[in-house]
Amino acid sequence: MAERTRPAERIRRRRTAAGQLLTLARSAGTPVVLGTCVLHLVAGALPVVFVVCVGLALQRLSGGGGVSTPLAVAVGAFFVQQILIPVQGVASQSIARRVDAYCTARLMRSAGTGISLRALERPETADAARDAGEALSNRTLTPGAAVEGALALIARYTQLAGAVLVAAIATGPLVAVAGLAVALICRLGQTAAFVRWGQHVRSFSRARRRLAYLRDLAVGTRAAKEIRLLGLVDWLDRRYAAESVGLLGPLWAWRRRVYGRPFVLYTLLGLVCAVGGLLALAMDPGLRVGALSMGLQVLVMCVRFGVVFPESDVKMIYGRSAWESLLTFERLGAASDTALPTAPRGTGVGCPEGDIVFHDVRFGYEPGRPVLNGLDLTIAAGASTAVVGVNGAGKSTLVKLLTGLYEPGGGRITCGGVDLAEIDRRQWQRSLSVMFQDFTRYELSLRDNVAMGAIGRRDDDAGIAAELDRVGLGGLADALPAGLDTPLGQSVTGGVDLSGGQWQRVALARSLFAVRHGARVLVLDEPTAQLDARGEADFYETFLELTKGTTSIVISHRFSTVRLADRIVTIGDGRVREGGTHDELVAAGNEYAAMFEVQARRFAPVGGAE
Repeated sequence: MAERTRPAERIRRRRTAAGQLLTLARSAGTPVVLGTCVLHLVAGALPVVFVVCVGLALQRLSGGGGVSTPLAVAVGAFFVQQILIPVQGVASQSIARRVDAYCTARLMRSAGTGISLRALERPETADAARDAGEALSNRTLTPGAAVEGALALIARYTQLAGAVLVAAIATGPLVAVAGLAVALICRLGQTAAFVRWGQHVRSFSRARRRLAYLRDLAVGTRAAKEIRLLGLVDWLDRRYAAESVGLLGPLWAWRRRVYGRPFVLYTLLGLVCAVGGLLALAMDPGLRVGALSMGLQVLVMCVRFGVVFPESDVKMIYGRSAWESLLTFERLGAASDTALPTAPRGTGVGCPEGDIVFHDVRFGYEPGRPVLNGLDLTIAAGASTAVVGVNGAGKSTLVKLLTGLYEPGGGRITCGGVDLAEIDRRQWQRSLSVMFQDFTRYELSLRDNVAMGAIGRRDDDAGIAAELDRVGLGGLADALPAGLDTPLGQSVTGGVDLSGGQWQRVALARSLFAVRHGARVLVLDEPTAQLDARGEADFYETFLELTKGTTSIVISHRFSTVRLADRIVTIGDGRVREGGTHDELVAAGNEYAAMFEVQARRFAPVGGAE
């Protein structure tokens, strides 16, 4: 639970907030920000002009003079203010959109290249990313909205300053001081409570993420079949209600604490000052009707100032919270000992050619629990190497290290004798074509799903068609309503969903398209996991053709997929247990032979019949 902060700490936080808002405002461009500031200044001064002119009109009316000029100015000020309201809105929203575009680009850049995969998988990093991404997605309480709200305060404080000045000139210092005291006491009390409330809300980020997960689970299509078949609707409803109470209960209690006795205190102080201002007006026998009118209106302005401004405070608190989530996301990534460098590593050596060798490589996701423990492995250039092993042996981890998504905890990986640590990481990754076991199903067109392997060659229709044909989807484009430009996925307008096996073939075509356009190393992680028996047989028959002349690594637990590889290695306990061709390993009668026999037995004729 958040603690009451000291004045010095509150001042420090306000300075930090001001610095953050200034940084964000710069991203919108100086001309548009200065222009909007001028609009707010004029908009804040116009109500004061209206008050003065009405007071002058009343004064002239009581003295028998003409009132046309001050009334005309008052009416003009009123109409100009009404015209400025939509103009202020357009200018403010323009700033908000520019700032949000800057923040969105920064978040995407950090998530895509600036933060390591290990850091991205941490719960606290996921919380910060979700908060920032969710705020930028809803386009209301965003960092841009925070800047918009901060600039809107210019009009409010201009109006307050003008009102106090008018009170001092027209009615004397007592009314001016009373009005200023009312405004500042109530305003500071409200904002201090609101700021504390906003800070406390941020501390419940993880609970809000759990609640959002349950909501998305209940209303989304991802788990709809299982939820209905298993009868989980009522359970999810009860779980969501319980999580909601667990989140909202402490929040409500904290809100009562923040807005309870402190609210009564500063309200009473504001009331005393307001009554003092009214008494000062009533007890001044020489006060004219015009000055009295101005004094009363000024006091009303000051009283109205002591509230939470919806166009500013809500946006600033929650919008700046989204910005702080983005900064937290970046800080957690930078603090990771495996954070990706923003510049090329080492000497920036270009991608060499030759064998890829793992030298005594060690790695673990958690301290004291190694996944790879002294792995020595050579992947011959231009040949196919298959990696097999039981679940958890480290096969997929090997791919993550090879692709630079993780750094080895010990040992080194070389290509052509050059340490990968000395190679430009991005250039190295561009030389790889990888199909992960949990490949992505992009809700984009069929063309984009394949061309993602070499997105710069998106217009290579012949190449896309050729790779689709190689993986057994030669007739897919012709069968779709818009051919290659048909979006894939049920949730996309006009989209067509594919079967699990078809999606896997599309992912394989994407990898082969990358090889077509320059990738030299092909990595296939469980390439037949979602294929049926016929599809697996087709892959087996075309394996040699698919991997011909390419340095390829195939990871699979299905031996029919890997048996044609030039070399097969078995991994266990974080090391290479044995290696050789399929026939050599079967003849050796060790671990590979035992696993192959278990799988082969499943397809043996019943009762030994031929």
